Amino acid sequence: MIFAVHKSLFVACLFFLALFSVVILLLVYGWQTDEFVIPEIDARYLDTSLPTEVRIKSLLASMTQKEKIGQMALVEKNSLVSITDITSYGLGGLLSGSGSKPELNTVEGWYTMVSEFQREAATARLGIPLLYGSDAIHGHAHMEGATVFPHAIGLGATGDAELVEKLAAATALELKAAGVNWNFAPNLDQPSDIRWGRIYEAFSDDLLLVSELGTAYLKGLQTPGLTNSERTNKTERLEVLGTLKHYLGLGDMKWNSSLNKNFRIDQGVTVADEVALRERYLPPFEATVEAGALVVMVGLNTWGDERLVKNTYLITDVLKDELGFTGFVVSDWYGVHEGRKNRFMATIEAINAGIDMVMLPYDYQNFVRHLMWANRLGLVSDERIDDAVRRILRAKFALGLFDEPQKPINTEIVGSPAHRALAREAVAKSAVLLKNEANVLPIQSVVKTIRVAGSAADNVGKQSGAWTIEWQGIDGNWLPGATSILSGIKARVGDDVLLEYDVQGNFKDPNAKAELGIAVVGEKPYAEGWGDREYPVLSNEDLVAIERLQASSEHVVVIIISGRPLLIANEVDSWDALVAAWLPGSEGAGVSDVLFGDTPFSGRLPLPWPNHAEQLPITAGGVTADQTPLLYPRGFGL
Repeated sequence: MIFAVHKSLFVACLFFLALFSVVILLLVYGWQTDEFVIPEIDARYLDTSLPTEVRIKSLLASMTQKEKIGQMALVEKNSLVSITDITSYGLGGLLSGSGSKPELNTVEGWYTMVSEFQREAATARLGIPLLYGSDAIHGHAHMEGATVFPHAIGLGATGDAELVEKLAAATALELKAAGVNWNFAPNLDQPSDIRWGRIYEAFSDDLLLVSELGTAYLKGLQTPGLTNSERTNKTERLEVLGTLKHYLGLGDMKWNSSLNKNFRIDQGVTVADEVALRERYLPPFEATVEAGALVVMVGLNTWGDERLVKNTYLITDVLKDELGFTGFVVSDWYGVHEGRKNRFMATIEAINAGIDMVMLPYDYQNFVRHLMWANRLGLVSDERIDDAVRRILRAKFALGLFDEPQKPINTEIVGSPAHRALAREAVAKSAVLLKNEANVLPIQSVVKTIRVAGSAADNVGKQSGAWTIEWQGIDGNWLPGATSILSGIKARVGDDVLLEYDVQGNFKDPNAKAELGIAVVGEKPYAEGWGDREYPVLSNEDLVAIERLQASSEHVVVIIISGRPLLIANEVDSWDALVAAWLPGSEGAGVSDVLFGDTPFSGRLPLPWPNHAEQLPITAGGVTADQTPLLYPRGFGL
């Protein structure tokens, strides 16, 4: 009798265990009602005569839940297990991250690669096109032959919104030629600490300048050549989708607060309170949202005790509801899942906070599975998913992706003479003259002997910085079609001047002094937290090269190639002239334009230049941490 009871209990337990396992397996591996009852296709979404919102509504009604969730996935192209996963998972977007390129890294290679992805997407039931993103933050610099413009910090030094808009428009054309329709720019960060490895990605620490240049960049990228009244036409198709980043408070992170064990300040804790966030960091986003932005990228920083990616108040209440942002919110690289053991819960928290598209960038299979499961369990509502997808589709319709057949490739626009001339103009206008004793600059025609030294004089990789060919940049002359600063100087002086060059400053006859020495020195390329440095200074090799030039030249001009102000207070008094040339990009000849007076110096410091590290961080008002005077204030420039 006892055996019979135990046997019955055992069988019952097995039955319920099996039933529970089946339910879990069905949930995890995609049992969904709408997988068996697929909605009929409402073809009105293909009708170009209808209003965009009507087309979005018809497409949304035609989609299964899995197709909707797939649109919320942004995947690094090298992590695709199979190209057919684009259709089987209904992916919304792909990107080239960390310097990811086609095997043939030319405009033809890029166009062929992206076109293949788009053709695969077109074979899906609804044929929803892909967004394809790239970090073209100073031109489409990952692609050989592209025009590499100055990084944003240099553009901030120009203070020229019209120039920035033209530059962004040129970037859009070179992206479109490569098949890319989404750029992860402009950057609206406002850095207060030069120890941060992303200073050069920002225009300035001045919210008004950031707002002005950010708006100009967005307009140039999305709607080049249009007047403001023409831009109010909501049916106007965008050239390339821009991205406002990084929302919110990046630049105000505390030193040694990074949650990434490899970094010191990047991905750290923003110390600003809500008043400071609203008064300083929010206005540039408000201005650019008003200008027509359709994508905002949430940063990898923390505010208070919560990662920004989980902050419902800032993402939904402030950005979407208060500012009226109708586009979509995307997370940054691995931003939802980094440092999280429970990716299922991390996904739920981010989506419910208001993240619409997740830059995974790898594990899209589990993301789709997890979000489907969370939806069926009632942890993420149908309404939240529909809202996210509606926002993503709105951007795709704005780009005209459903309407225009892919245009023939225009290779001639990439690295064109007009674009390179524009970049050269930007280089000259970004150079800031910080010191000029005895009026050494501009260089006069009577100067007939010049010596050049320094690690950055003949190094296109250094002068271009990171996000060039590779994520962390390159060190050396590996950029086809680019001009180093030395080459620009040589071309300018021609045969009339005896020009000698040695990277270390070792010249055959140092006792016979040259009339002028030019030291081109600076930082090696770096990206993100890998550039976090407690003491951003010149290398010993560059300092020695300057000293050797001083010994072998009557006067010495020092040109600093860097992504931020460097700590030079101990050396600058001995230099005759000093120029901050930032990271000029592929057109190094623009530096020679200002050195020889062909273009007057007009650049102004876009952020304060500290005297010593103890002054950091520096407030937006220019007040240092130790209340001591700056070496040069924001706005300074001779």
